[in-house]
Amino acid sequence: MAVDVQLVRTLRDQTGAGIMDCKEALENSDGDLEKAVLALREKGVASAVKRVGRETNEGVIETYLHTGGRVGAMVELGCETDFVARTEEFQKLAHDIAMQVAAMGPVYVSEDDIEEGDARPPAQIALMLQPFIKNSSSSVGEMVKELAGKVGENIRVIRFSRLAVGE
Repeated sequence: MAVDVQLVRTLRDQTGAGIMDCKEALENSDGDLEKAVLALREKGVASAVKRVGRETNEGVIETYLHTGGRVGAMVELGCETDFVARTEEFQKLAHDIAMQVAAMGPVYVSEDDIEEGDARPPAQIALMLQPFIKNSSSSVGEMVKELAGKVGENIRVIRFSRLAVGE
């Protein structure tokens, strides 16, 4: 099936994927934009899984103060290169995760960090399992993997801290 160039451009603008990947995804989904987006997302997540073991010695520290200054959060989001750390998408994700920490008050970064005997639901206390506050159909972990697939580097939340007046 021949794919319309404008459709490829639209998919590329939405996902940030390469032109050939967009064209292939549209061909495989018979021109269905939504199916193509899902296919590209799955491909990005799959490629991100391959990079999980790589070192993340670059990144940013991002802060978020909630209106009124009564709740704040600080997050260290790591990546492999300073080039990726300086991108707008990476910095926006770091800010959104800091906002997530301030709003949802997770205790641990991932499910692996949960201490033995902690009976609280993992999706409530592990940041990476929490529904993303800006898109509840995805978890924070899925959003991190999605960006990792898009930029081609391992990205991970290294640590976070949350402060609230009176807590």
